[in-house]
Amino acid sequence: MTVVAENIGGIDHTEVELPPGVGVLTGRNATNRSSFLQAIMAGLGSNRASLKADADEGQVTLTFGGDTYTRRLVRENGTVRFDGDPYLDDPELADLFAFLLENNEARRAVERDDDLREIIMRPIDTAAIERDIERAEQRKRELDEEIDRLETLDEKLPTLVSERTSIENELEETRAELEAVEEDLEAVDADPAESKDRKAELERVFEDLRDKRSAIDDVEFELETERQTVEKLESEHSELEAELGEAEDTPKSSDHLEGQLTELRTRKRSLDETISELQSVIGFNEEMLDGEGFSVELGHDGGSQGEDGSEDGAVTDQLLGETTTCWTCGSEVERQGIEDTLERLRSLRSEKLSEREGITAEIDELQTERQERQQAIQEREQAERRLETVENELEQARDRIEQLEERREQLQEEAETLEAETESFDDTDYSEALELHRDANRLELEVDRLESEREDIKDRIESIESDLEGREDLREERESVQDELADLRTRVDRIEADAIESFNEHIESILDILEYDNIERIWIERRESEVRQGRRKVAQTSFDLHVVRSTDGSAYRDSVDHLSESEREVTGLVFALAGYLVHDVHEELPVMLLDSLEAIDSDRIATVVEYFQEHVEYLVVALLPEDAQALGQEHTRIESI
Repeated sequence: MTVVAENIGGIDHTEVELPPGVGVLTGRNATNRSSFLQAIMAGLGSNRASLKADADEGQVTLTFGGDTYTRRLVRENGTVRFDGDPYLDDPELADLFAFLLENNEARRAVERDDDLREIIMRPIDTAAIERDIERAEQRKRELDEEIDRLETLDEKLPTLVSERTSIENELEETRAELEAVEEDLEAVDADPAESKDRKAELERVFEDLRDKRSAIDDVEFELETERQTVEKLESEHSELEAELGEAEDTPKSSDHLEGQLTELRTRKRSLDETISELQSVIGFNEEMLDGEGFSVELGHDGGSQGEDGSEDGAVTDQLLGETTTCWTCGSEVERQGIEDTLERLRSLRSEKLSEREGITAEIDELQTERQERQQAIQEREQAERRLETVENELEQARDRIEQLEERREQLQEEAETLEAETESFDDTDYSEALELHRDANRLELEVDRLESEREDIKDRIESIESDLEGREDLREERESVQDELADLRTRVDRIEADAIESFNEHIESILDILEYDNIERIWIERRESEVRQGRRKVAQTSFDLHVVRSTDGSAYRDSVDHLSESEREVTGLVFALAGYLVHDVHEELPVMLLDSLEAIDSDRIATVVEYFQEHVEYLVVALLPEDAQALGQEHTRIESI
């Protein structure tokens, strides 16, 4: 990994090549080690790098994995703008769990006893997970309903097949009976001259009668269909009226919610600006306290020498002493006073962050309420439109029923006329033929009815068989959706559990190696509680950090506040490592940066570095010379930047 940096932090220009493994940046304070780490961060995608105080532009070129990435920093209107093509599109995971400089949130969360769960879960879009769960649940309901429908159809299929067979048998018998009647008709003998005309007339009358009866059957079928339609529409009409009755109190708009949302968003933007300004002030002053805010360069760049008593060295000594010159007012102040002020600023930032979280929760709640209200308004409007449509359809259906009843009455009168006409043929010579014609007419209607029923059942069977062909595909999809739901519902829990397991495992291992005398155990426990969020109470999970010490063979609970600075730093680093592993940051970014380890003694720093090296391909560490001596000579050392 080759890094070329210009005007980053306190760096004018530098170019450094880092092979895989551990890269150790050695030097005194104010020798641009942190600035160099910031340059790497900027090239990888982070915006947590500073531009040299006397420069308007800076740049980092990073050659990594066979590709080159460029990042520019430009000062505009008092702020620094980042552009270019960094290694990462989204640096959030890296900023939290890979770029472990002094102000890294994961490290400091342990020191300040912040919400550890919030740090671990911040990269997880829980709202998106909830939306995915709702989508998957809806799809599962649809699949369940469709599969249940197919199961019901499958149960009906044998009955339909049996019914079809029965109709076919009945149809075959009726056709045979009709054929026999027609043969009898042919055999009826009458006077040839008179019989021919009267037979033709008789057949015409019976054919008309059959047509009328067939038409009456058709009208009866249409009437039954229309009555069923009216029944369904009347039922829907009653449901819609009841629904609209319940929705009478629904507001007609959500304008007042929009006003509240606008006010909350304005407050949130104001808080964002305040938090951003606080972060800038805190970051600048932290850099000044570290000595990184000055253009301090090593001798190879032709700059000042911090260790030979030169002016820059004096500045560094001054910064690290008991008093220093305030970089805002120029007066002599105690360094502790500046650090106390910084701590108050950090507390203020935490308060503002908490306030912003509360406002964000209120915004989310109001947005949900607005969405529900808008949906209720939309549903009411849809119900009103549907009610109007149903009333129109009811009126039309009732009109059709009235027309069909009139049509049926007319057809029945015509059929009765034809039946009366058949009575005129009821004499001795034609009584047998008349009876046969009546039988034939009845059987022909019966054949038509049975053929129609057979075709209807055949279509239903074919439709069911076609639907059943996709049943297995639906079952497979439902199983897949069930697996997806199980994964979604447990994803947050699994990440939390994995994070705790990872931290507890690594802190136990590293504490054994570091051999802190009276620390028996440090571990995280997952705890659930009920808290108020906006206007409602919700279940909330927290991570509780526990410490057990031992003295003279007896163990006792202690608080994080009582950990030494060294112990807190190690715990914070292990917590960041747990996040690095749980979120698989190594798959996206095989780089980790470590800085500000001075609170840990040299031998333990070496142990921590060796431990972290097992989990990351590139580990770049900034150390004081005396701390770097404790590391093995096989590691790459960079002594000038």
